[in-house]
Amino acid sequence: MVRPGANLAAVAFVMATVLAGCADVPLEGAPSPSKSTAPKPTGKPTSKPSTPKPSTPLPTTAPSGKLPAAAPVLRSFPGRLPNGKPPLFVVVSFDGAGDLALWARWRAVAKQVNARMTFFLSGPYLYPGDHRTDYKPPYKKPGASDIGWGDTANILGRTKVLREAIAEGHEIGTHANGHFCGATGIGRWTTAQWTAELGAFDQMVRTGPSLATGKTVEPPFDPATVKGMRTPCLEGNRAAYRLAMAQRGMLYDASAPGYIAWPKKADGLWNFPLESVTLAGTAKKTLTMDYNLWFAQTQARKAPIAQAPALKAQVLATYRQALATSRASGNPPLFLGNHFNRWNNSVYSDALTAFVTETCKQPDVRCVSNMELASWLGRYGVPSGQNRPS
Repeated sequence: MVRPGANLAAVAFVMATVLAGCADVPLEGAPSPSKSTAPKPTGKPTSKPSTPKPSTPLPTTAPSGKLPAAAPVLRSFPGRLPNGKPPLFVVVSFDGAGDLALWARWRAVAKQVNARMTFFLSGPYLYPGDHRTDYKPPYKKPGASDIGWGDTANILGRTKVLREAIAEGHEIGTHANGHFCGATGIGRWTTAQWTAELGAFDQMVRTGPSLATGKTVEPPFDPATVKGMRTPCLEGNRAAYRLAMAQRGMLYDASAPGYIAWPKKADGLWNFPLESVTLAGTAKKTLTMDYNLWFAQTQARKAPIAQAPALKAQVLATYRQALATSRASGNPPLFLGNHFNRWNNSVYSDALTAFVTETCKQPDVRCVSNMELASWLGRYGVPSGQNRPS
């Protein structure tokens, strides 16, 4: 992951930013259960780690037809542009994908510029809180979740919007379930525990809407067709969870920090990293993730609203610098990671909107989902001599 000869201090700063910037991710659009009924997670390991397993029989959904695939690839792109270079792929993705208002915003932005995006869904956003104890995460009490659970109205709203987004060509990946970060989180999970976690995600997608309503509701998509994951907080034993992904037939991991470079495969999967960039106007290194940019700017503290224009301009300039770096390096993809957020007076959402709007229609740029990029790489491979970090 660290390129030869890289500045060790810069690398250390980036890794510190990953750990500090992702340790306490706020709720990503899901309603929390009431404090009186929500079980409190514990960091104490049990003698035998538990794995997700339903405690009661779950309803069958009996879908009326074939469920939509989670990772549609409806477009194709040339191997080379008229200038002889490969397309410059810009990949915008979101973690959590719960907030219905922000779903509407980003679908509208994408439609405006003919972009496709990837949305890494958290399982509890489709699962009702009164059935949360069906989820048995490792080392935690049944029903533990650091991002809350769904309620009927939001689950049905998300089910509808997921179907619509897939029909528009957007991709749904998985962000796993309970969003457990830090010392007592996902970092110690084994392949078997990750396999159970991904199985629990499948269960939530397939049965959550029906459980929420008490009647059969067709799931929004077939969870078996999910092809990629971003782990909570970019954490986890990569070899362990990637083996679980590969055994399911998944194709890429979007969790690891990295550099602006053509992707390579690791542990049998394409490695689509969040990339190290320089925060515009400073010598600070950060990642192309909204939370990390917030951390680099204000230590993830809300700044006075009067500072919002300057902070937005700095983020936009950072994205533009990254695009220029790609162009100067043979057009390797630019991966921009985000949350459904309104952090710091919506500085990061507003900056990303401005960047997508001005960039995605540029002649050499293609704004694609992770799966569209994976499909292109599967067809053309990494351009010869173009897989070195910039």
